[in-house]
Amino acid sequence: MVTTPHPLYALDTTWRTLLADLGLRPADVLRRAGLSDDLLTQPSVRLPSEDYYRLWASIEDALADPLLPLRLCTGVRAESFLPPLFAALCSPNLLVALQRIAKYKALIGPIRLGVVQEPDRVTAEFSWLDAPWTPPPSLVMMELLFTVQLARMGTRETIRPIEFSIGTVPGPLAPYEEFLGIRIRRANSHRVVFDARDAAMPFLTSNNAMWSMFEPDLRQRLADLDADVKTAERVHAVLLEGLPSGLIGMDAIASKLGLSKRSLQRRIEAEGTSFQEILRGTRNALARHYLRKTRMPIAEISFLLGFDEPNSFYRAFRSWAGMTPEGFRTASS
Repeated sequence: MVTTPHPLYALDTTWRTLLADLGLRPADVLRRAGLSDDLLTQPSVRLPSEDYYRLWASIEDALADPLLPLRLCTGVRAESFLPPLFAALCSPNLLVALQRIAKYKALIGPIRLGVVQEPDRVTAEFSWLDAPWTPPPSLVMMELLFTVQLARMGTRETIRPIEFSIGTVPGPLAPYEEFLGIRIRRANSHRVVFDARDAAMPFLTSNNAMWSMFEPDLRQRLADLDADVKTAERVHAVLLEGLPSGLIGMDAIASKLGLSKRSLQRRIEAEGTSFQEILRGTRNALARHYLRKTRMPIAEISFLLGFDEPNSFYRAFRSWAGMTPEGFRTASS
């Protein structure tokens, strides 16, 4: 009988920033967890669940803070360039943001986020696929709290969920319930339920400081363009924000520009180009930027470019650059 190995957890360089923000030395935390001192300096590290949870436990032990999940979530800033946060805050609302995060979670470990939309509610439910290992309760709590913090960051309103359920109720309970604005329920599931109206509230994060990391020609926002610029430039500007959110169909872009799909296509063609050509050019420019300026794994770059899976990105990039993404990154370093 052939057994299927558990998926591995991906680590990236943002872990060093996380530990620094917590006032911890990475080498000390790694050593306490029985991991290599230089683990977080290595590219594209992936850990089995046992090691990943031991790393998390090492952080808990070093801080001895029962409010660690709350501290982590409330410490997240919109200007932090974290791929899932960037993709989420480029989304039009919480529902789409959760759907994008669900795709991201499948890339980085044995964790799944199910997003269920009903007429009166939107449910975000987390599950882990690495039994017999079980995630630390504080990790589960952080994932759940982050959905609430995301709703508040995006809408700039104090959104309160209508239900918050977790397998292990944290202690002390009062600070968590004060943050949420509701009672926490102990249940067999790990989920947060939002009112459908709150999940549909527009995100107001279009001027996020996180765009400052981009080169000038890649941070041109639609609201900043002159009235006389070409339609192709407007499409490019909308795509810059649409790609992380995954909303890159011609219908979605036309709607953002206040045009019908037919009118948009006609205007683009009159300028001697096509929607697919603009999309390819925008993806190509962003891909080169990410490969040159960041150490993000290829799978995360593919995610931010709106590809369904990394292999599609590999094929596309080879057609653009005549080499693999890794080859381009090495040549550019």
